[in-house]
Amino acid sequence: MTRLIIGAMVRAIGANPSGWRVTGAHRDPRGDAAALRHAAKVAEAARLDYLFFGDWLATGHDLEFRDPYLVARIDPLSAITYLAGVTERIGLIATANTGYADPYALARATASIDLLSGGRAGLNLATGSEPRAAGNHGRDFAVVNASRYDRAAEFDHVLRRLWDSFEDDAIVADVASGVFLDPSKLHPTDFRGQFLSVDGPLNVARPVQGHLPIVHAGTSPRSRLFAAQHADLALVAVSDLEHAVAIREELRSLAFESGRDDRTLKVIAPVLPIVGETREHAQSIADELSELVQIAEDWPDGPPQAFPANRSLAQLSTLVGLDLSGLSPDRAVTPAFLGEFSAVGQELVEIVAERTGRSPHGERPPTLRHLVVAASVSASIIVGTAHDIAAEFEAWGDAGAVDGFNVLSAIQPAQLDAFALGVVPELQRRGVFPTEYEGHTLRDSLGLERPANVHVGNDDSALATLSRRP
Repeated sequence: MTRLIIGAMVRAIGANPSGWRVTGAHRDPRGDAAALRHAAKVAEAARLDYLFFGDWLATGHDLEFRDPYLVARIDPLSAITYLAGVTERIGLIATANTGYADPYALARATASIDLLSGGRAGLNLATGSEPRAAGNHGRDFAVVNASRYDRAAEFDHVLRRLWDSFEDDAIVADVASGVFLDPSKLHPTDFRGQFLSVDGPLNVARPVQGHLPIVHAGTSPRSRLFAAQHADLALVAVSDLEHAVAIREELRSLAFESGRDDRTLKVIAPVLPIVGETREHAQSIADELSELVQIAEDWPDGPPQAFPANRSLAQLSTLVGLDLSGLSPDRAVTPAFLGEFSAVGQELVEIVAERTGRSPHGERPPTLRHLVVAASVSASIIVGTAHDIAAEFEAWGDAGAVDGFNVLSAIQPAQLDAFALGVVPELQRRGVFPTEYEGHTLRDSLGLERPANVHVGNDDSALATLSRRP
C-alpha cells in the first residue's frame, strides 16, 4: 500500500478552457483573493499536502482561447505569501523562472516565506522560455532558450548556498555577553559561474526546512535530467500507466547515476479529475465542458487572429482522414459517419464516449465539436465518481507509476470542492492518504529529510556539471 502525495494545482478560474463559463464558476480575476482563500481552506481541511502555483510571464489575446487562466493571474510568490497568513499546515509551492529571476532576491523572498509560514514553502524552478517573456525582461529569447538548463543548474546551486548563509546556530543572541552573531557561522556565497555571479551572504536566517523542496516540471530528456539531478519533486505529464512506470524508472535511474539517493526523488503526475455523484453525473459535467469550448467554425467569417489553429474542423479532418469542411461543429457522429473515420478518428470517438457517455450507437451521439475538444485540449482527464477516481489513483501508486498527483480542477470552486469532499475521504478509507498532517513542514509531508548546510560539509563549493544527453 503506497502513501500518495496529493497536491492541488491552483488555477483560479479553472483548468479547463471553458470551465469559467459554467454556472457558478469563478470567472473574474479581480476576485481572486476570495477564490484563493476558499481553495486554501478546502484543501487544508482535506489535508492535501500542498497548493501549487504555476506561472506564465506574459499575456495576450491568444491566451483567452487557449488557456484563459493565464490571461491575468496573481504572482505566485505573492499568492503563497498571502495564503501563509490564512493557513496553518498546508504546503505552499510557488514558481519562479530561472531564466529571468535574480537568485539573491528569490533566495531572500523564499527564505522569508518559509520562516514566516513555519516551514511550509516550496519552490518550482521553471526553465521554459517564450519570446514575449524574454521581451518583458529585456532579454534575447534565442540566448535565454539556448542556455536555460545550464543557467538553471547554476541557479539551483546558488540558491542552496544563499539559503545556507547562516548556520542554524549562528545567531547567539547572548544578552549577558552582548554577542548576537557568531561570525564563523555566517558564510559568503562567493559564486562565479558562466551565467551567475553572487557574493552573499544572504541577509535572512536559514529557512526552517534548511532548503525549500525544489520542484521541476517538464517532459523533455533535458528536463527529466535536470529534475533527476536537482529536484525533490518531478512533475511529469504521462499518457498512460505503462508510460508513467517507464518515466518514473528512468528518473530514478538518472537520480542514482547522478550520485543521489533515488528514493528522495518523488515523481508526481498532473491529472484533471471530473468528479460526479454518479458516473453519469460526472460524464454530464465533462459533456457540458466540451459543448462550451469554442472552435474555429463558431465564427462564420473566421475565428479571431490569435485563435488556436488546432481547435478546428480543418485540423480534425487530418486526424479522422475525412474532409469535414463546411460541416456544422454540432454534426452528430452516427455509426455510418464513424465508418468513414480513420483509426485515429475512431480512437477519439472512444475517448469521448468514456468521458461524456456519448456513443454513436446511443441516443446521444457525440458531435464533431466533442472530437475537436478531445484532440485539442491537453490534459490527463479521469471522469467518474469519488470511488472511481480513488481506485485509479491507488492502482497507479501500487503499480509504481507515480508517487502522487497534482490535481487540477476544471471548474472552480465546484470541482476542487468535489475532489476534497469526495475523493480524499475515499483515499483515506483505502489507507493511501493520511487523515492528519504528518509533521509540521512541507518536507515532512513529502517524506523528505532536512538537508545539511552545504557550507559545513566536506565539499561546499563543487557544482556538478549538468551532463548532456543525445
